[in-house]
Amino acid sequence: MSAQLLTYLFVGASFALYIGIAIWSRSASTSEFYVAGSHVSPVANGAATAADWMSAASFLSMAGIIAFEGADGARYLMGWTGGYVLLALLLAPYLRKFSKFTVPDFVGDRYYSHTARLVAVVCVMFISFTYVAGQMRGVGVVFSRFLEVDINVGVIIGMGIVFLYAVWGGMRGITYTQVAQYCVLIFSYLVPAIWISIILTGNPLPMLGLGSEMNDGTGQYLLDRLDGMTTELGMTAFTDGSKSTIDMFCITAALMAGTAGLPHVIVRFFTVPKVRDARISAGYALIFIALLYTTAPAVAAFARINIINTVEGISYTVAPEWFHKWEDSGLVAWLDKNHDGKVQYRGGAAMSPAAPNFTGARGEQGQRTVSNAPTDNENELYIDRDIIVLAHPEIAKLPNWVIALVAAGGLAAALSTAAGLLLVISTAVSHDLLKKTLMPHITDKQELLFARIAAAVAVGVAGLVGIYPPGFVAQVVAFAFGLAAASFFPVILLGIFSTRMNKEAAIAGMLAGLVFTAAYISWFKFIDPAASTPAHWWFGISPEGIGALGMLLNFAVSFVVMRITPPPPQEVVDIVEHIRVPRA
Repeated sequence: MSAQLLTYLFVGASFALYIGIAIWSRSASTSEFYVAGSHVSPVANGAATAADWMSAASFLSMAGIIAFEGADGARYLMGWTGGYVLLALLLAPYLRKFSKFTVPDFVGDRYYSHTARLVAVVCVMFISFTYVAGQMRGVGVVFSRFLEVDINVGVIIGMGIVFLYAVWGGMRGITYTQVAQYCVLIFSYLVPAIWISIILTGNPLPMLGLGSEMNDGTGQYLLDRLDGMTTELGMTAFTDGSKSTIDMFCITAALMAGTAGLPHVIVRFFTVPKVRDARISAGYALIFIALLYTTAPAVAAFARINIINTVEGISYTVAPEWFHKWEDSGLVAWLDKNHDGKVQYRGGAAMSPAAPNFTGARGEQGQRTVSNAPTDNENELYIDRDIIVLAHPEIAKLPNWVIALVAAGGLAAALSTAAGLLLVISTAVSHDLLKKTLMPHITDKQELLFARIAAAVAVGVAGLVGIYPPGFVAQVVAFAFGLAAASFFPVILLGIFSTRMNKEAAIAGMLAGLVFTAAYISWFKFIDPAASTPAHWWFGISPEGIGALGMLLNFAVSFVVMRITPPPPQEVVDIVEHIRVPRA
């Protein structure tokens, strides 16, 4: 059976499963729609949290970044996993004890202010729509190659699927759908990784295969082989990094604090019955997450070796089938700069800007010509980093059913996070903006209707953002984490551990952190991208890492404002002490 037919079968079966679960677990009340009635078991919530947290950036793009950047890509591994530990140990149990539906709900009640709640709603919208752009882009990448449709058409199909089970099932439907999605994505990630690890090193555990000897009788270690291959082609050694220490530190810190401040992850801990269950589910989620994150560096290294072995120096006319199929999707490009008919894979950017600009014409060797290839280097090959995980089974010549399985897994990763984000957006609108602020007298049934309408609108907006994304998947997601770090993390942390923190400090801190970080990212990524170089960055900090500076600004503004404004009321102090101190 062909890979495309198997992909239709696997993807269709998984979509039917997700929609069936949503219909079976349809939410009948706002409590079920927002937090699944707080009746989810710790194990199920751990799996759902893992699926919600491991987005398309984790499944599709993280290994691709590590494959191309080598040691520099470790910032995503350290930042995202470290941030989850920070969230699980420092914030989640206390937020669960607070017993609210949303992060703006916590901010509004903890800081006794409708203004603080509205600022938190704005932060949720900003963060969630930035984040969901990456998920929709991931959906489009999968559809464009495996179902052979345009990326934008793939985004629209993904919107339709998310609309069905997010709007219908709410958090109750999303939770159990995400449990199924976790099973699909982790199985589809591990199967090819284990298979390729055995082929290259003879070791069935990819995370150990990364440090093992090659399975070709040479006695050479895999990383030594990869370092030699990359340096020979004029690239940085895989195990070396080129980013500055300050930038690596700030990006990692922004990802950590951003993870701890992501509203769609935090809300997952409101779905379990007790505070103790929140701690247990966090432990399960960490185990489930570790299965993928300890495997990702190995997948990156294996893919880089196989790509170099497969395409470097070959004649374009005999290039493998996967190469031409990904060319058709616009995510692989080759331009014969020296007119020898062979693919030259060297250091330097083959296409500029980030994606190739196809003219639709054919070059003299048959390649899809591009209009923006730089001529100052010998590199002729462009490979979109978002395709590494998806293309690797084809590159390694694994069976068609594995290729189809990986496509289903990539969609599961993107859709699971997209659904969680869209629910957070709809909840912020219906519960925090309408019920708690503008229309306090609406009934539970009316609030549920508004929640579904808000989710439907959010799906449409998310689709538009996915069609016109501001970068590749992991980069877009990194911006969302930076915004979360600069806005929510300080306010939540101080709200739990400081009885002196008041509403004026919270509002000023959130606005200062969000505006500064958003302005910095917007300037260097959209207004003046040509100036986005280390020489122009403040203190050498890239837009990906500026969230760490925004977080420090938030803390500084909060501390100053709280000292010159009145302390919070005694009932708020009592709430803070109640959620932090265990009951007798």
